[in-house]
Amino acid sequence: MTAAGIPPDNFAFPAVLKAVTGLQDLNTGKQLHAAVIKFGYHSSPVTVANTLLNMYGKCGDIGDVLQLFDRIPLKDQVSWNSMIAALCRCEDWDPTLEAFRSMQLECVEPSSFTLVSVALACSHLSKREGLRLGRQIHGYSLRMGDNKTFTNNALMAMYAKLGKVDDSKALFELFLNRDMVSWNTMISSLTQNDLFVEALSVFHLMVLEGIKPDGVTIASVLPACSHLEMLDTGKEIHAYALRYDDLIENSFVGSALVDMYCNCGQVKSGRQVFDGILDRRIGLWNAMIAGYAQNGLDEEALRLFTEMEEVAKISPNPTTMASVLPACVRCEAFSHKESIHGYVVKWGFERDRYVQNALMDMYSRMGKLEVSQKIFNRMEVRDLVSWNTMITGYVICGRHDDALLLLHEMQRVRAVKDKKNDDYDDENTVCYRPNSITLMTSLPSCAALAALAKGKEIHAYAVRNALASDVAVGSALVDMYAKCGCLSLSRRVFNEMPKRNAITWNVLIMAYGMHGQGEEALKLFKSMAAEGARGGEVNPNEVTFIAIFAACSHSGMVSQGLDLFHRMKDDHCIEPTPDHYACIVDLLGRAGQLEEAYQLINTMPYGFDKAGAWSSLLGACRIHQNVKLGEIAAENLISLEPNVASHYVLLSNIYSSAGLWDKAMEVRKNMKEMGVKKEPGCSWIEFGEEVHKFLAGDLSHPQSAQIHEFLEKLSERMRKEGYVPDTSCVLHNVDEEEKEYLLCGHSEKLAIAFGILNTPPGTTIRVAKNLRVCNDCHVATKFISKIVEREIIVRDVRRFHYFKEGSCSCGDYWVQPPPSKIVSHIWCFSNVDYFSVGFWGMASAAAAEPTVADAAVIFPLLLLFSEN
Repeated sequence: MTAAGIPPDNFAFPAVLKAVTGLQDLNTGKQLHAAVIKFGYHSSPVTVANTLLNMYGKCGDIGDVLQLFDRIPLKDQVSWNSMIAALCRCEDWDPTLEAFRSMQLECVEPSSFTLVSVALACSHLSKREGLRLGRQIHGYSLRMGDNKTFTNNALMAMYAKLGKVDDSKALFELFLNRDMVSWNTMISSLTQNDLFVEALSVFHLMVLEGIKPDGVTIASVLPACSHLEMLDTGKEIHAYALRYDDLIENSFVGSALVDMYCNCGQVKSGRQVFDGILDRRIGLWNAMIAGYAQNGLDEEALRLFTEMEEVAKISPNPTTMASVLPACVRCEAFSHKESIHGYVVKWGFERDRYVQNALMDMYSRMGKLEVSQKIFNRMEVRDLVSWNTMITGYVICGRHDDALLLLHEMQRVRAVKDKKNDDYDDENTVCYRPNSITLMTSLPSCAALAALAKGKEIHAYAVRNALASDVAVGSALVDMYAKCGCLSLSRRVFNEMPKRNAITWNVLIMAYGMHGQGEEALKLFKSMAAEGARGGEVNPNEVTFIAIFAACSHSGMVSQGLDLFHRMKDDHCIEPTPDHYACIVDLLGRAGQLEEAYQLINTMPYGFDKAGAWSSLLGACRIHQNVKLGEIAAENLISLEPNVASHYVLLSNIYSSAGLWDKAMEVRKNMKEMGVKKEPGCSWIEFGEEVHKFLAGDLSHPQSAQIHEFLEKLSERMRKEGYVPDTSCVLHNVDEEEKEYLLCGHSEKLAIAFGILNTPPGTTIRVAKNLRVCNDCHVATKFISKIVEREIIVRDVRRFHYFKEGSCSCGDYWVQPPPSKIVSHIWCFSNVDYFSVGFWGMASAAAAEPTVADAAVIFPLLLLFSEN
């Protein structure tokens, strides 16, 4: 046209500018802008200026838009709409609203397009302000009589984004001229607000009304199938997508399918979907990497991550790193775990909240809690997941008192902010309300510290907030009450749970075992097996057998335990593992059948890790003072695990009990040279709103002098009743008087004395200890319970002891605890590390960035219920 010498006019320029906008060619657009000025169309008609505004808004910088807008002498409705839309695209939400106000001051009437942009801006404000302004916009549209579909769609999305899903649903049901966007907005809103069943219902209604789902529909509804683990429904949707090339080749649909299959445990199917999509975008890669990590396939996750960057040449985003980090910390082949932090810094993700949460988890699992604390303290913006992750880190590292203090601090922050404002959108205003993840993370600390009052407080919160019905929270409550000595409450919670999983059953079976009620544990095991045989969802698993073997061991039920061991493969299709062998060795050794236990170890299959079994045998040798077998067990153990303190301590104790002081000193010398340190004895007792901690020989407590004075007087009364200190429990070569003095300083005696001094007569004393109760403390506590007329409940590392009127519920049938490997299985909900599998939910569907709701719901957690 220009080559022919024909000058462009006010009709040609808008047409060409629209084409440039579609091509995203900013340089050509600027050349056309110069031509517009040359030919004098920059000031009038306004149509040309409006088209330039649209071009710069979609191709250029917001600064160009502002300059051009200010130079338009006569702005019309389209000018303002273009300006407001450009501000929305740049996510400048406050300027967007300010422009809307200026538009009204200029007496320019907003249109439907204006309202759509302003509704989008309102949805990104804080909840209170967004709802206040959003409802004004809604009211304005009603006064205008604007019932256009796209306006209603924008209002629906706004209400859902601000957490008012009911308002979004009401609006959806009120207008009849719904289009595809209306249905997709409603389904997506329900899914993002965790209303998965309702999302599927709307999807079903959509199909019944004859509306053909598109890629957005499929990508929005599949997360509901994923969260509800509705594999069959997900497969039906997959089959529908396969009929249409535009759906099955859609990367967003593929991401949602991969996420759905992996979340339902069908990783191979997820990989098939991944391999079938040629146009693989970052969301699809993230979904597959997260799927591998979620299912514990860490090497595959890391291999795919490497392929994404090296072969596909796709750069990771924060969601990628949040999924990769948990795989790094668990993967044994990946030795330089901290180097991944440097990689995060290299890509500039170190300030991303989701990556920071994953880094906190990684360092906690590496035992470097101080690094996790630094990351947590330096976070500019924390969310609920950040608090949950830090609390979990304390639990993982055995710092249960710090975990409960942080829970209190989390709620304190909320209380301070509530006084100022009930509107929360950042670190300064967030309302940190504990969710189910918070509760199931905090309850293990209550269990570990025997903090019954705090546990009951959390239970009450769970009931008030409809969280008690959550199967993970319910299982944690069952465990907490059992470990606090309230077995009847534990059983009541179990009975009232609407849904139970294998973890719930295992926890209660283990609880009966800890309380010395082996017969009840066996009954419960049989009930669980019978329910599975009737077609129920729950069947005994490997952890169940560890729990029932432990229960049989505590109650001297040797024949029953051996019978279950020999039948577990035939009756339940479960192959015995090294942990099961270790439990049976403990069962036999506790009963004094040391030779049989030794022979069982020798018959273990080739390649099995025998450390647990040797440790069980060593503990039994300590109790039955079998030096010969003890030396054999210790020699094998120290060669397998040279840095575990308990092996040296047990061998030294065996020598000390036999009067072989030189050998005992030699073992302790070797231990010192190896740099191996023994864990000190520690006991806890809850009083008021505090958990008081006592170490062996502790003099740091404010009531220390009063406690020791009380114990001396109590000791005199005990001697009159026939108590004779068992100085064989003092494994040091000192005189008898010194041994008796050392016995008085054992941590459980200090805690019991503190409880008696500070509680009314007749109050039950509850004490938890991190090690086994020694024979002298066990005998002494029987005398104390009779003298002070108190029921005293002591939970050591292995079981409960109920002391009442001079006797103990264990019937004096107790020995050295099994190895820590077994304890970590039987004191946990499961031997599956749910917490560390990563933030895979963040990569679901087409989401390039996770939401707080996604992380809070799916964020996986390890439920540690053991003391170190």
